[in-house]
Amino acid sequence: MKVATIVGARPQFIKCAPVSRKLRELALEVLIHTGQHYDSNMSDLFFRDLEIPEPDYNLGVGSGTHGEQSGEMLKQIEKVLLKEKPDYVLVFGDTNSTLAGALAAAKLCISVVHVEAGLRSFNRLMPEEINRVVTDHLSSLLFCPTETSINNLKREGITEGVHLVGDVMYDALLLHSKRAEEKSKILERLRLRPKTYFLATVHRAENTNDPSRLAAIVKAFEMISDISMVLWPVHPRARKVLESYGLQGNGRSFRVVDPVSYLDMLCLEKGARAILTDSGGVQKEAYWLQVPCITLRAESEWVETLLSGWNTLAGTDPEAIFAAATKPPPASACLNHLFGDGHSAAKIVRALADS
Repeated sequence: MKVATIVGARPQFIKCAPVSRKLRELALEVLIHTGQHYDSNMSDLFFRDLEIPEPDYNLGVGSGTHGEQSGEMLKQIEKVLLKEKPDYVLVFGDTNSTLAGALAAAKLCISVVHVEAGLRSFNRLMPEEINRVVTDHLSSLLFCPTETSINNLKREGITEGVHLVGDVMYDALLLHSKRAEEKSKILERLRLRPKTYFLATVHRAENTNDPSRLAAIVKAFEMISDISMVLWPVHPRARKVLESYGLQGNGRSFRVVDPVSYLDMLCLEKGARAILTDSGGVQKEAYWLQVPCITLRAESEWVETLLSGWNTLAGTDPEAIFAAATKPPPASACLNHLFGDGHSAAKIVRALADS
């Protein structure tokens, strides 16, 4: 069995790590990196931290408009697939790399395998929502992280090839959290003490491309900084936007740093008083680490994190963000079993072998 695995962005590197480890016990894997995240801090550090094998192909596509980026990926992925002739093309999540990989495979009549299938925000203004919906409808095997994602697919008439396996990001966290504690020195390097800071991540286009939304988020961070420092590892693209609008931190309101490695991020998340984010993956990691999360969006695909109060939807209203950030942590425990048992990757590989 030969599987072409396509990755391109940091969340996909995390999801790929446990799956690739198990997959290579039974199959020949060809790893294709589209280059969607090409900065060293956005790519190389994650491959090293997660012990992912060197990609067989690095397409170096880089940034661009959705059409430019997706089109270039589609062209280059197709060339690799024609050369390698895999039995399956495996894609993760909801990025442009996901969509391009699924389209290229489907047009060549190669079975598409979608890990993290069935997620829905029900907001078609999100590029990620378009990517995940189209990918699910092109896929032959759909590996779902939660019961909610299974039910979303049923409502769209997708029932064949659907498997409930749990969340591979939970696999990754369990696999690497001890290494993070042993190896990461990020708290010492940044002179931080646990539970004395808020951790922020903002990267979605709906927030970073809209000056009014971004300014509102920055205002909220400034309000929170009156209580505790806000640490913000900033995506290179978001940093440019911040600078262009004159919204970058000055060290007194909030502290902007370069993107950090996966192990460093786990340590920062675990040590945070609370996390402010628009990232789906970070919402889950906060939940698993039992750190309160404030989501800077009006909706979340990860409804399970909302049910017990560990995740709060605050949008971009500064007052709502501040209120959510300063409320006491929930009394109820996080139900990590809602995302599987930490063996999702093994279940995916077994299902692939049996298909």
